Amino acid sequence: MIISWNATNQCNMYCAHCYREAGQKVEDELNTSEAKKLLEEIARAGFKIMIFSGGEPLMRPDIVELVQHAANLGLRPVFGSNGTLLTKDLARALKKAGTMGMGISLDSTDPAKHDKLRVYPGGWEQALRGMAYCREAGLPFQIHTTVMDWNQAEIEAITDLAVELGAVAHHIFFLVPTGRAVNIEEESLRAREYEDLLERILEKQKQVPIELKPTCAPQFMRIARQKGLKMRFSKGCLAGTSYCIISPKGDVQPCAYLNILAGNVRETPFDQIWRESPLFLKLRTEEYGGGCGGCEYRKVCGGCRARAYFYHEGDYMAEEPWCLYHGRTGA
Repeated sequence: MIISWNATNQCNMYCAHCYREAGQKVEDELNTSEAKKLLEEIARAGFKIMIFSGGEPLMRPDIVELVQHAANLGLRPVFGSNGTLLTKDLARALKKAGTMGMGISLDSTDPAKHDKLRVYPGGWEQALRGMAYCREAGLPFQIHTTVMDWNQAEIEAITDLAVELGAVAHHIFFLVPTGRAVNIEEESLRAREYEDLLERILEKQKQVPIELKPTCAPQFMRIARQKGLKMRFSKGCLAGTSYCIISPKGDVQPCAYLNILAGNVRETPFDQIWRESPLFLKLRTEEYGGGCGGCEYRKVCGGCRARAYFYHEGDYMAEEPWCLYHGRTGA
């Protein structure tokens, strides 16, 4: 089980696709003692992988202390970061505190394209510098890429760059129109483009020694099954079943892109929210509508619940809109 906590809304970037609309620190973010209590409740709920995300989590002054606390609880601390704030000393401190991996965003092989998306001149070079500091510290890192219409042709080249730089994985995030990304919805891929790119990613996986993982494109599990490829993953969309996310102020929701409140950890212990939230319980029924409901790959794919929510007027159990396999059933 995997969980993500947006440790702060503060960020040194202003990315066009940010689901959290990060930039400024918001009032009443969880303080250090509240964050430690949350980590204890996360461990009690049975989660194993603890993602510190944001905003930019490295802007939180107590981040090393919180990583140490998570590690002491038996969690596996990892990060989702833009990488620009990493220094040699910070990389070493994070490694010593128990960080198991650093996810660093890189959205193009062209520095200008990456920097334009993230509204941050020099961001591409600084991200690569952060990766170098991770290598020096012995801290494994992976590259995160958000795919849109303008960079979809680059994905294999970014994978090759990831291999060259020493990354252990390349995770490819398919744009979901949430937060600021609503303003660039037209840049997201449609069904045929999704299918074609997923085919390409799975073919590329056969050629490289690092893990390739499509995210927010759960039909990759169907395509892998159709190709006879064995994956270490059990399901495409994990929202509310073995994954959820927590905001800087303690709001719990099924995933980063499905902005529906399941509870707040200041009002109810997280482990109780995870067990009892009606929202989570409904998602776990897997009683989907439309083509997803009758699909033979329902239990290994699940369709993107956040995309269903956006394109079906708030019905998060509706069918995934960008899937070519709708309406097909099996025994």
